[in-house]
Amino acid sequence: MNAIGPVEPGEDTYGRENAHGRKAAAPRAAWRAPRRTALAAAAAVLLAAAGLTIHLTRPEPPPAPPPLWPSQSVAVTYTGEMSRPRAGERNFTFAVLVTHEAEPPVSVRRVAQPSAALSVHASPATPFTVKSGTPRKLIITMHIRECGEVPRNAGLPFLEVTLRNARANERQSYILGPEYANDLSGALTAACPRTRVS
Repeated sequence: MNAIGPVEPGEDTYGRENAHGRKAAAPRAAWRAPRRTALAAAAAVLLAAAGLTIHLTRPEPPPAPPPLWPSQSVAVTYTGEMSRPRAGERNFTFAVLVTHEAEPPVSVRRVAQPSAALSVHASPATPFTVKSGTPRKLIITMHIRECGEVPRNAGLPFLEVTLRNARANERQSYILGPEYANDLSGALTAACPRTRVS
Protein backbone atom coordinates (compact mmCIF):
# COMPACT_ATOMS: atom_id res chain seq x y z
CA MET A 1 0.00 0.00 0.00
CA ASN A 2 1.45 3.30 -1.09
CA ALA A 3 0.55 6.39 0.94
CA ILE A 4 2.00 9.79 1.78
CA GLY A 5 2.22 10.93 5.37
CA PRO A 6 3.20 9.48 8.71
CA VAL A 7 2.23 6.01 9.62
CA GLU A 8 -0.49 6.09 12.23
CA PRO A 9 0.20 3.96 15.25
CA GLY A 10 -2.01 1.04 15.77
CA GLU A 11 -4.13 0.20 18.73
CA ASP A 12 -2.43 -0.38 22.04
CA THR A 13 0.87 0.90 20.64
CA TYR A 14 1.65 3.39 23.51
CA GLY A 15 1.83 2.78 27.14
CA ARG A 16 2.33 -0.91 26.81
CA GLU A 17 5.33 -3.12 26.48
CA ASN A 18 6.22 -4.17 22.95
CA ALA A 19 7.34 -7.55 21.95
CA HIS A 20 10.83 -6.96 23.36
CA GLY A 21 9.51 -5.99 26.81
CA ARG A 22 10.23 -2.28 26.45
CA LYS A 23 7.81 0.58 26.83
CA ALA A 24 6.87 2.23 23.60
CA ALA A 25 7.59 5.94 23.10
CA ALA A 26 4.90 8.42 24.16
CA PRO A 27 3.11 10.31 21.43
CA ARG A 28 4.39 13.81 20.53
CA ALA A 29 1.28 15.48 21.89
CA ALA A 30 1.90 13.87 25.27
CA TRP A 31 5.40 15.42 25.80
CA ARG A 32 4.84 18.77 24.11
CA ALA A 33 2.05 19.87 26.46
CA PRO A 34 4.09 19.68 29.70
CA ARG A 35 7.02 21.47 28.03
CA ARG A 36 4.81 24.37 26.93
CA THR A 37 3.31 24.60 30.43
CA ALA A 38 6.78 24.76 31.98
CA LEU A 39 7.87 27.49 29.57
CA ALA A 40 4.75 29.55 30.32
CA ALA A 41 5.32 29.18 34.06
CA ALA A 42 8.96 30.25 33.73
CA ALA A 43 7.96 33.29 31.66
CA ALA A 44 5.39 34.27 34.29
CA VAL A 45 8.01 33.99 37.05
CA LEU A 46 10.46 36.15 35.05
CA LEU A 47 7.81 38.80 34.39
CA ALA A 48 6.81 38.86 38.05
CA ALA A 49 10.45 39.18 39.10
CA ALA A 50 10.99 42.01 36.62
CA GLY A 51 7.92 43.82 37.93
CA LEU A 52 9.11 43.41 41.51
CA THR A 53 12.54 44.77 40.60
CA ILE A 54 11.02 47.81 38.92
CA HIS A 55 8.84 48.43 41.95
CA LEU A 56 11.72 48.14 44.40
CA THR A 57 14.07 50.38 42.43
CA ARG A 58 11.53 53.13 41.62
CA PRO A 59 12.94 56.33 43.22
CA GLU A 60 10.97 57.81 46.09
CA PRO A 61 9.88 61.44 45.68
CA PRO A 62 12.10 63.83 47.63
CA PRO A 63 10.68 65.01 50.98
CA ALA A 64 9.09 68.44 51.07
CA PRO A 65 11.49 71.12 52.31
CA PRO A 66 10.79 72.48 55.81
CA PRO A 67 9.07 75.87 56.02
CA LEU A 68 11.23 78.96 56.33
CA TRP A 69 12.03 80.39 59.74
CA PRO A 70 9.33 82.97 60.55
CA SER A 71 11.80 85.87 60.47
CA GLN A 72 12.88 84.87 56.93
CA SER A 73 9.41 85.40 55.49
CA VAL A 74 7.96 88.26 57.56
CA ALA A 75 8.66 91.97 57.09
CA VAL A 76 7.50 94.79 59.37
CA THR A 77 7.57 98.25 57.77
CA TYR A 78 6.68 101.68 59.08
CA THR A 79 3.89 103.32 57.08
CA GLY A 80 3.88 106.71 58.82
CA GLU A 81 0.70 108.11 60.29
CA MET A 82 2.46 108.98 63.56
CA SER A 83 0.26 111.22 65.64
CA ARG A 84 1.75 114.30 67.32
CA PRO A 85 0.96 114.47 71.04
CA ARG A 86 0.71 117.75 72.91
CA ALA A 87 2.96 118.53 75.84
CA GLY A 88 2.06 116.36 78.79
CA GLU A 89 0.14 113.76 76.76
CA ARG A 90 1.39 110.27 77.30
CA ASN A 91 0.00 108.39 74.27
CA PHE A 92 0.55 108.63 70.53
CA THR A 93 0.03 106.21 67.64
CA PHE A 94 1.65 105.10 64.43
CA ALA A 95 1.09 102.34 61.85
CA VAL A 96 3.17 99.40 60.65
CA LEU A 97 2.47 96.82 57.97
CA VAL A 98 3.20 93.13 58.56
CA THR A 99 3.71 91.16 55.34
CA HIS A 100 4.36 87.47 54.86
CA GLU A 101 5.34 85.87 51.54
CA ALA A 102 5.56 82.14 52.19
CA GLU A 103 3.63 79.13 53.41
CA PRO A 104 2.42 78.16 55.95
CA PRO A 105 0.78 81.18 57.65
CA VAL A 106 2.60 82.94 60.48
CA SER A 107 1.11 83.85 63.84
CA VAL A 108 2.12 87.17 65.43
CA ARG A 109 2.21 86.31 69.13
CA ARG A 110 3.45 89.53 70.72
CA VAL A 111 4.57 93.08 69.90
CA ALA A 112 6.84 94.85 72.38
CA GLN A 113 9.81 97.23 72.65
CA PRO A 114 12.85 97.22 74.94
CA SER A 115 12.61 100.58 76.73
CA ALA A 116 11.34 100.54 80.32
CA ALA A 117 10.14 104.15 79.85
CA LEU A 118 7.71 103.15 77.09
CA SER A 119 5.11 100.50 76.47
CA VAL A 120 3.22 99.52 73.33
CA HIS A 121 -0.20 98.14 72.54
CA ALA A 122 -1.06 96.71 69.11
CA SER A 123 -4.42 96.71 67.36
CA PRO A 124 -5.55 94.13 66.32
CA ALA A 125 -4.56 92.48 69.57
CA THR A 126 -2.13 89.60 69.49
CA PRO A 127 -2.14 86.78 68.70
CA PHE A 128 -3.32 87.03 65.08
CA THR A 129 -2.43 85.27 61.84
CA VAL A 130 -0.79 86.67 58.72
CA LYS A 131 -1.34 84.68 55.52
CA SER A 132 0.90 84.73 52.48
CA GLY A 133 0.12 87.70 50.24
CA THR A 134 -2.34 89.23 52.72
CA PRO A 135 -0.62 92.03 54.70
CA ARG A 136 -1.96 93.09 58.09
CA LYS A 137 -1.91 96.72 59.20
CA LEU A 138 -1.17 97.32 62.86
CA ILE A 139 -1.91 100.49 64.78
CA ILE A 140 0.69 100.78 67.52
CA THR A 141 -0.15 102.91 70.56
CA MET A 142 3.01 104.09 72.32
CA HIS A 143 2.57 104.98 75.99
CA ILE A 144 5.15 107.14 77.79
CA ARG A 145 5.61 105.91 81.34
CA GLU A 146 8.36 108.33 82.36
CA CYS A 147 9.43 111.38 80.36
CA GLY A 148 12.82 111.59 82.05
CA GLU A 149 13.71 108.08 80.92
CA VAL A 150 12.61 108.07 77.27
CA PRO A 151 15.32 106.85 74.85
CA ARG A 152 17.88 109.45 73.81
CA ASN A 153 18.43 107.72 70.47
CA ALA A 154 15.35 108.37 68.38
CA GLY A 155 16.11 105.29 66.25
CA LEU A 156 15.01 103.30 69.25
CA PRO A 157 13.00 101.65 70.53
CA PHE A 158 12.83 99.10 67.77
CA LEU A 159 9.87 96.75 67.78
CA GLU A 160 10.28 93.23 69.11
CA VAL A 161 7.83 90.92 67.34
CA THR A 162 7.34 87.31 68.42
CA LEU A 163 6.47 85.10 65.43
CA ARG A 164 5.41 81.50 65.20
CA ASN A 165 4.91 79.07 62.31
CA ALA A 166 5.03 75.31 61.77
CA ARG A 167 8.82 75.34 62.09
CA ALA A 168 9.68 77.57 65.06
CA ASN A 169 8.82 80.28 67.54
CA GLU A 170 11.08 83.35 67.11
CA ARG A 171 11.48 86.78 68.63
CA GLN A 172 12.73 89.21 66.00
CA SER A 173 13.81 92.84 66.38
CA TYR A 174 12.67 95.19 63.60
CA ILE A 175 14.37 98.59 63.16
CA LEU A 176 11.84 100.65 61.23
CA GLY A 177 14.17 103.07 59.46
CA PRO A 178 15.04 106.81 59.41
CA GLU A 179 11.50 108.10 58.77
CA TYR A 180 10.30 106.27 61.86
CA ALA A 181 13.25 107.63 63.87
CA ASN A 182 12.47 111.21 62.83
CA ASP A 183 8.75 110.88 63.55
CA LEU A 184 9.40 109.20 66.90
CA SER A 185 11.83 111.94 67.89
CA GLY A 186 9.22 114.59 67.07
CA ALA A 187 6.49 112.81 69.04
CA LEU A 188 8.67 112.31 72.11
CA THR A 189 9.85 115.91 72.00
CA ALA A 190 6.28 117.16 71.75
CA ALA A 191 5.07 114.97 74.63
CA CYS A 192 8.13 115.56 76.83
CA PRO A 193 9.47 119.02 75.88
CA ARG A 194 11.91 119.09 78.75
CA THR A 195 13.51 115.82 77.69
CA ARG A 196 16.39 116.14 75.28
CA VAL A 197 15.81 113.56 72.60
CA SER A 198 18.51 113.28 69.94
